[in-house]
Amino acid sequence: MPKITNIEIIELGEEGEKSSPWSSTILVLRLTTSDGVVGYGEAPTTLMTRPVYEQMREVARLFINKDVENINGNYFEFYKNSFYLPVSMESTSALSAFEIASWDIVGKIHGLPIYEILGGKVRDKIRAYANGWYNDCVTPEDFLSKAKIVESMGFTAVKFDPFGSDYHHLSEEGLLNAREIVSTIKNETNLDILIEYHGRFNANSAIRAINTLQEFDPIFHEEPVHPDELVGLRRVRDATDAPIALGERVLNKKEFLPYFTDNLVDIIQPDVTNVGGIREAYGSALLAEAFGAEVAYHNAFGPIQTAATLHLDSVIANFRIQESFEAFWPDWKKNLLKKGYKLDKGYFTLNDSPGLAIEVNERIIEEFKTDIMEPFNPSEPPWVVKGTFKR
Repeated sequence: MPKITNIEIIELGEEGEKSSPWSSTILVLRLTTSDGVVGYGEAPTTLMTRPVYEQMREVARLFINKDVENINGNYFEFYKNSFYLPVSMESTSALSAFEIASWDIVGKIHGLPIYEILGGKVRDKIRAYANGWYNDCVTPEDFLSKAKIVESMGFTAVKFDPFGSDYHHLSEEGLLNAREIVSTIKNETNLDILIEYHGRFNANSAIRAINTLQEFDPIFHEEPVHPDELVGLRRVRDATDAPIALGERVLNKKEFLPYFTDNLVDIIQPDVTNVGGIREAYGSALLAEAFGAEVAYHNAFGPIQTAATLHLDSVIANFRIQESFEAFWPDWKKNLLKKGYKLDKGYFTLNDSPGLAIEVNERIIEEFKTDIMEPFNPSEPPWVVKGTFKR
């Protein structure tokens, strides 16, 4: 069995942030085996680029010289040694990159795309919704102008955060403005809508917002309350009948269980780059299926993450819709892959190449290597789409 003999951790980014702040840098992992097979993984960087980079060095100490095909064993070896793994996003993110890269290699060794190793496709086309499209949008007219551009690209659904600079408490002005934004897009386009709350509100404000916006029939309301307020989420659930989505901050499949047993969620959004990789993201979907819930994987960073996520979308029965920032990335990120998945008229497709079914552009790797931290703007949190935290 081939062993992991070389590990390269590479940060990529561009001076003068041109993407969403949380994804202005990405961490790429390149593993090489004793017989020369190369696999790629990716880790997220939301205001923690350097901590995740350093944690990847810790994971490397356990993965070096390990059998690359022993994905479960290598995963659990780090699980055993990383005392804070289930509650440390730095640890789960770092581990995810190694796990994804291992799957890429295993697929190449056996000449199979990952979706075949997971049991084969249940769909060939994967419906996407656009995100990241509404930078600098504040007024309903701003949102509508850009939404029409997105619609002209062939997308059939858009997600957006209409709440301006309100945080924790939703003001009456903020609620009225959000309603006008959502109403305008719903009535002036043919797009399905998904409403992003970014976990910004207390339960009282979330209830007011959902009960006001549900008339526009969104596919879901995402993270309506702060992610650590489970009792608040229960109050939201009891006060509304709207579909709730969450999960990008849930760090392994077992942590989803209370949301299902307490009937707190309709659609889960695990992130393959922080939940533990492909095995945990797949396990999360199987758990959701047992409770009749659906999956809309979180996908906000780079193309290696997207590729891994699409293999999962292809095989799970309870797929709902896939997040996509691709059309609104800076050029360096768009060009990181020489070959891979396709996004056309709002739908993703995969090819049948082995592993992740991608070819990485080494020129972009060399040209955009960096060691910077993400940009920080004290007047706007890094998790919002740029230029929207205002009214």
